[in-house]
Order: sequence, then structure tokens, then C-alpha cells
Amino acid sequence: MLIIKLAFRNITHAGLRSWLNVFVLSFAFVMIVMTEGLYDGMLQQVKDAVVDSEIGGGQFWQKDYDPFDPFSIENSHSKIPENLLLEIKKGNASAVLIVTAAIFPRGHVQSAVLKGIDPSQKIVKMPTYLLNDGSDTASIPGIIGSRMAKSTGLHSGDYLSARFKNINGTFDAVDIRIVEVMNTDVQSIDRDQIWIPLKSLQKIYRAPGEATVITLKKDVRYYPSGEPGWTFKNHDYLLKDLNDTVRQKKVTASFMFILLLGMALLAVFDTQVLAIFRRRKEMGTLMALGMTRKKVVLLFTFEGCLLGILALIAGAIYGIPLLAYFAGTGLNVPQVATQAGISIGAVLYPKYSIQLYIITSLILFISVVVVSFLPARRITRLKPTDALRGKMA
Repeated sequence: MLIIKLAFRNITHAGLRSWLNVFVLSFAFVMIVMTEGLYDGMLQQVKDAVVDSEIGGGQFWQKDYDPFDPFSIENSHSKIPENLLLEIKKGNASAVLIVTAAIFPRGHVQSAVLKGIDPSQKIVKMPTYLLNDGSDTASIPGIIGSRMAKSTGLHSGDYLSARFKNINGTFDAVDIRIVEVMNTDVQSIDRDQIWIPLKSLQKIYRAPGEATVITLKKDVRYYPSGEPGWTFKNHDYLLKDLNDTVRQKKVTASFMFILLLGMALLAVFDTQVLAIFRRRKEMGTLMALGMTRKKVVLLFTFEGCLLGILALIAGAIYGIPLLAYFAGTGLNVPQVATQAGISIGAVLYPKYSIQLYIITSLILFISVVVVSFLPARRITRLKPTDALRGKMA
């Protein structure tokens, strides 16, 4: 108890020096939590957007389908298995047929992908119900994303021609009328893609009852076994690239964490070294009165611990309202970030968990204890007589 009282008195009597250390430590604590929360929020936000708009509860891929190999798309379609067809009829899955094509918007040629989807599906969050528009029987209704609209100059109500090679190897063409330009954060359902009714694409492609990808409902708790020609891809596989990207960014951000924490710990270290140098006579007096060297070391170490505790309290006082504000209102994301291939919206909402607070607090507190103990070790070699004369051993 005596050591606690002495440590607290020494901290409070140090004045501005102690409070500067507390502020630096609390600032590092708040910044580390804020940055980690931004990355966790970004990962969760992007995952939710991709799951809701594209992959649902997982997907069955036709065995030849490879989204990174455009030459595989020509052969990546086959009959929908009976068990998966039953799930589609139950409303637990949705089929997508993918066909490569050349489109001619506003007089110039551009490669694109035609994707057929059931207009009445409820599996992914897309305005596919608009594909039921039958006001113009001479053309097929289509939906594009905002990025596709920007790259092609197309708007709602515009027409374009699409040329493709059907399943028999014969070139064919069709007119498409854009009925909606959807605003989506998920680039994988937007860029260079046109969504049209599934049955229309199956008809013009000469592939009735065939599909490339079958997406399961998000809350489906079981996965029906596919035929040998179909392989199931779960979230671990479909979100691997996203998880790897965020993990790499976290590694990059860790250098900033080390820098912030290092600056804060350096201030504590310098304070402890200066305190030991200036308080030589005090240490000699304490040892002359019967306090052991170990207890004197414990006293200085505990003073550093108090700095860490006060820093955590100060960080909570101004950090919790600040973090809560950003978690509620979000942070505006620069346009260059939204064009970098990550499915993130214009506003990023950080995510702060209790686990994040606890881990960051423990890292900060343990680091302060270690940094406070290192300079205090020298006291173990100090002689009381030398300390009373103001000398160091």
C-alpha cells in the first residue's frame, strides 16, 4: 500500500511532465483503436455488400467456369442438376448463365459479359424485377451498373446491339434496351456486364435449362450436393481475395501502430530515466530507511503502470465519444478508393468490438510496464551511501 501511495504522489507532483505522457499514450491508444476499427468496418461492410449482391450463402460453379479466364466462359455451362433445380423452385437458389459478347454502344465496339438471371429471384439484392418490362417486344430488357454506364455512355432507355457466338458456334446478335442503371458498390456485378432475363439468354444462346453459376440463399443452412459437373464454393473460397487484401493492408498499417506506440513509449522511457537521475537522493533515503532495492524498482515500475492506467482512462474519456461519433456517421471515402477494386460505398462505417479494446489496452499496458522496468533495473546496483551523496553506482 505504501508503494501505491508513493507512486501516486510522485505522478501527481510531477505536474505537466506526467500529463504530457498520459496524453501521448492515450492518443496512441485512441489512434490504434480507430485505425483497427476502420479496417474491421471496411472488411465487414465489403463482405456484407458482396454476400448480399452476389454470392449469397455460397455458389455452385459449373466445373469449367473460371471467372479469371474469359476463354473458359464459352464452355462453362451445362444443364442445371435436378436437386439444384428443386432448390431454385423452392426459392432457395438462383441460376445465372454467363455469355461473352461484343456490344456496340453509341457506334463503337466494346467487350462485355451478358448475364442471365431470373427477374423474380429474391436471392441477391438487385433490381431484377425490372427485367419483366415487356413494353418493347423487339428488344430484350437489360440492367447495367453505374460503372458500366460511365464507361459506355449508356443511360436508362438507351438501346445497344450485342453480338455473341451461340452454343452451336454460330454468331448471333440481339438488341438490348437499358431499363435501369443500378448504383451498386460491388464492382464484380457491375463492370463490363449486362444483366438480362435468364430465359431470354438461354433462348438466344440455344442453351435451354443451362446455367453457369447457381447462387444459394444467404440463410440456407445446408448445401445440396451437386452433380460431378458442379462444384460448391463456400464463403472462405469466394471471399479469400478480399480477406487477403484487407490482411495485407492491416500489415501495412501495423507499421504506423509501431511508430505511434514507439513514440509514446519513448516519452515514458525518457521520463523514467530522468526521474531516476534526478531522484537519486530520494532513492538513497528510502533504502536507508529500510526499503529494499527490489521495492524501489517496484516503485518506479508502478509509477509507469499508473501512467498507462491514466492514459487508458483519459483515452476512454475523449476516445469513446469520438469513436462512437465516427461509428454512427461514418467517414467519407475518396472516389479514388472506390475505384481501386474494393466493393466499398461512399461512406465507411468503422466497427469497434470489445475484443479490440481489450487487446489494444493490454498491448499498451504491458508495453508501458516493460519500458518502465528497463531503466529501473539500474537501481538494483545502487548503494544507499552513493545515492545520498547524489551519485550513481
